[in-house]
Amino acid sequence: MEQSQTVEPSLRKVGGPGRGNGRRKRTDLGRSEWSRNAADKRARTEATQETTKRRKLNGDERTPPIYVTKFSKDEIEAEERKPKKKVAVMMGYSGSGYKGMQINNDEKTIEGDLFKALVAAGAISKANADDPKKSSLVRCARTDRGVHAAGNVISLKMILEDPDIIAKINEHLSPQIRVWGVEQTNGSFSAYQLCDSRIYEYLIPTYCFLPPHPESFLGKELVKLAEEAGDSPGLEERQHEVSTFWKETEENHVKPFLDSLSPKLSASVHKALYDAEPKVLDVEPDAEPAASDTTTKPVEVQAAVELPDLGGNDGQSVTHQEPSHVQNAEAIDTSKVVLSCPDSGRGLVEEPSMAKTPNGTEGRSPLSALEEGLKKLKSIIVSAKKAYRIQPARLARVQSVLNHYIGTRNFHNYTISKLPRDPSAKRVIKSFTVNPQPILINNTEWLSLKVHGQSFMMHQIRKMVTMAALVVRCGCPEERMKESYGQEKLTIPKAPSLGLLLERPVFETYNRNVVREGPHARGEVGFERSEKEVEEFKQKEIYERIFREEERDDTFHSFFASLDGMRWGDLLYLSSVGLPAVKKEIRKSGIGDAKGENIQAVVLEEDSEGVDGQDG
Repeated sequence: MEQSQTVEPSLRKVGGPGRGNGRRKRTDLGRSEWSRNAADKRARTEATQETTKRRKLNGDERTPPIYVTKFSKDEIEAEERKPKKKVAVMMGYSGSGYKGMQINNDEKTIEGDLFKALVAAGAISKANADDPKKSSLVRCARTDRGVHAAGNVISLKMILEDPDIIAKINEHLSPQIRVWGVEQTNGSFSAYQLCDSRIYEYLIPTYCFLPPHPESFLGKELVKLAEEAGDSPGLEERQHEVSTFWKETEENHVKPFLDSLSPKLSASVHKALYDAEPKVLDVEPDAEPAASDTTTKPVEVQAAVELPDLGGNDGQSVTHQEPSHVQNAEAIDTSKVVLSCPDSGRGLVEEPSMAKTPNGTEGRSPLSALEEGLKKLKSIIVSAKKAYRIQPARLARVQSVLNHYIGTRNFHNYTISKLPRDPSAKRVIKSFTVNPQPILINNTEWLSLKVHGQSFMMHQIRKMVTMAALVVRCGCPEERMKESYGQEKLTIPKAPSLGLLLERPVFETYNRNVVREGPHARGEVGFERSEKEVEEFKQKEIYERIFREEERDDTFHSFFASLDGMRWGDLLYLSSVGLPAVKKEIRKSGIGDAKGENIQAVVLEEDSEGVDGQDG
């Protein structure tokens, strides 16, 4: 019989399995022990400098970051040394074309452009122009790529001697970025640490709250599962105010167009509309098209296309009638075709296949008529959706769903890489409201959603908007909102970044405790003194950009149409059956595991990096 050996306590390995050296990682330490074993920052800095020096000696010096302004040694030594003060810089920006707020070595960011402008204006010395850390630069909110901000704040040490410093900084910035003001603060001020809360706004077209098309995968499954659960009357009641939309659209717009085609082409176009599976499920304004289908080449088309007569009705024009629920809306323009297909992403269509004609030249294949007919039909449906005007009952249901977010909730399903038991997934939402007065822009009706919270995780707001929209448009029981804070893992796609903007951060505690009169006076950190300029910037550079890009690209239509056609069943928790429907689908398809961690969740998050500190 094998005898066990006794090991002296002093000789036991402290680390867990696989840690042969006995060292304990910082993640294994208790809070008190962790604080007593603080990292040696000086040693780390010296090691970094030594590595950089060694690279230079070996001729392996890295390319400087794109935000760095290079100065010679003589220029740096000749510059007069000026005192620096800790300040808060109030700013606003349109995020279109930028890879987010946070500075990045290789990509164009808001902070990178601002840092270069500060150097060019003389607010940062030439000696500090190669590294933002030398100026203690800290941002209040690190917004995602494409996300806008009417108001954001950064803190840093900068030179304040020039009374026209704000104007000079703005001279070196594009119209998309503006500095509203600079306020001297106390030496320990941090825009991130001392921010009490943040207010975000999300603009979304009202047609996003229409139910899925009855012929789409999600539309069919919602009806089928409601029948299985005996909840058909409940589903009909929750969708009562929009119950006739698709029927009237079919009769007044779709059917007249299909009747204008030859019978064979008409049947093919109608069948192809919802038979194809979506290729792009998570739409970003600047997302690359999915590469799952290598037989076709996606092309982005923004111009209107005038289609030839596709046969039927002897080429006569078809008169379309407005549905009864559309009031004061412009007539649907069915001659304008925006090539934005639900099954192939934002503004992406498949190039018509080319065939060799008898004389050897390339010409359109017989499939081109089907492709053109499909584009035309999709354009008609998009126009009908944009003509929708939300009813008061639907608006009240949107607000009722948003109210479920208020309070301290476990938002592990509303970000990435967070487990249900992770305490950092708990966030406080102070309010989430929808403006009861929609706005009409270019014949599209928009809603303004405003959320006020202490802090937000990566993609949290965009996932919150998606979840609320899906619950309303799918006629889902509202208790599903509470279930999303539970232990189960749900797939919640993130809404397009196009509609999201940071309205302003709030520094109420700092302003109350630090602002005072006298020789050591400190001004308030806020946007009240620039309110007029902020509002003008918001209208011109943010709102108009959002409306213009949606009109051009149909971003929101593509996003929700892609979700409606998603055939993996990840969104079936929105049905009357709830989460068991998703688990049943997973077992049937053999994808993923019982926790719902399936392939679709990976696809929807494939472009995400990092979690903490990233807003929106």
